Amino acid sequence: MTSKTNTAPLSVFEKVGYGVGDMASNFYMGFFNIFLLYYYVDVWGISPAGAATMFLVTKVIDAVSDPAMGIIADRTQTRWGKYRPYILWMAIPYALLGYLLFLGPDLSETGKLIFAYVSYSLIMLAYTAINVPYSALLAVISPLSEERTSATQYRFIFATLGTLSVGATAKPLVDYLGGGDELLGFRLTILLFAVLSLVLFFYTFASTRERIQPPKHESSIAEDLNVLKNNRSWIILAICSILIVVGLVARISSTAFYSKYNMMYGDEKVLWWMDHTSLIITCGFVGQGIGALITPFLLRFFDKRRMMIVMNLLWALSVVATYFIPVESYTLTLIVYSLGIFAFGVIITLLFSMYTDCSEYGEWLSGHNSAGLTVSASMFALKFGSAVGSAIPGYILSMYGFVKDADQTETALSGINISWNIVPALFFLAAAILMIWYKLDGETMDRVERELLERRGEVA
Repeated sequence: MTSKTNTAPLSVFEKVGYGVGDMASNFYMGFFNIFLLYYYVDVWGISPAGAATMFLVTKVIDAVSDPAMGIIADRTQTRWGKYRPYILWMAIPYALLGYLLFLGPDLSETGKLIFAYVSYSLIMLAYTAINVPYSALLAVISPLSEERTSATQYRFIFATLGTLSVGATAKPLVDYLGGGDELLGFRLTILLFAVLSLVLFFYTFASTRERIQPPKHESSIAEDLNVLKNNRSWIILAICSILIVVGLVARISSTAFYSKYNMMYGDEKVLWWMDHTSLIITCGFVGQGIGALITPFLLRFFDKRRMMIVMNLLWALSVVATYFIPVESYTLTLIVYSLGIFAFGVIITLLFSMYTDCSEYGEWLSGHNSAGLTVSASMFALKFGSAVGSAIPGYILSMYGFVKDADQTETALSGINISWNIVPALFFLAAAILMIWYKLDGETMDRVERELLERRGEVA
């Protein structure tokens, strides 16, 4: 019997090891969400509508690859476990393909679009192959919900540190390494983050282990999909995740445009090495880190569903509030923006904890552990939401007559304002409303966890 070992608290060493895996991912995804639209449109020279369409069209691949990767991972059997091996196997391809995305060859408009389609599709496939197993690892790292929530907290603290590092240093690094050549600066900056990502993924693989050893996966794909279809809370959570990520990325991918064209700030330094854009992004992700840190404390007073509703409403209100703040009121904008991203820090920590709750609930219903397939929805939500969140500002820029590196018309400035201050709030509000129908409360999960521990022969 392994009950004593399996139900023992996770060490800080292992929680950190698990957490830095998402830091590695966010060196890329944070970079893409904040700067990729800006890079494509304002640096490399792809049209806003062309970039927006590319973001959306490539998601057809993810609609297949994400659940497929979950199904493959659930059926993997190695001496390292089901999910950990993919962190080792995919780390190098992931690092190389991220660099390829910002290679920026001098091609025609059509050539650039083709290169963008291919390189973006490849890095998203690599992201799927490493991050679906990484997220599913949380479901087997401990049989105890409280330990998984604690590991999730570490995950999003380090995820926040990763995005914070990008927000605080990427633009200054682009300026410094490029020496005035933004294209070269982006290429060298992403190379630096690629190396850091590689090191951190290796550390995650070495420091974690899979404590839950489900029996060999013998259910059919159709049976696994049927379990998900009947798990209403999982469906609600998946849709809610997409709405939240769309709102987040629409917000942050518009930040560089809003700061540069509406607030009329350039590269001048405002705090240490940071310009106005970097400081907004950095303060926001400091708020996110604080949100992730205090989530366990908030759970003493609110259940997950209620907290998700409150935090999405807070986020929506913060976005609408910045619409009414004059563009010259930089400090007030900074504070209100950071308050909204603080709410996201709570939300994203809850989301991934709730995905593992859905995974356990599905196992309780069916007798089959399909953590990879269950959390693949979270990966699709992140990628699809990121794509839609980047595409919406791209289309708005095109519709309102944005012109690269030019004095913008009042119409174009209005479009940027809508993209940054109005559109995201609609998605956060929709997510808050949707969470009303989520049903996996604390009492239900206590029963599920207790009965699963008994089935596995472990101490409840």
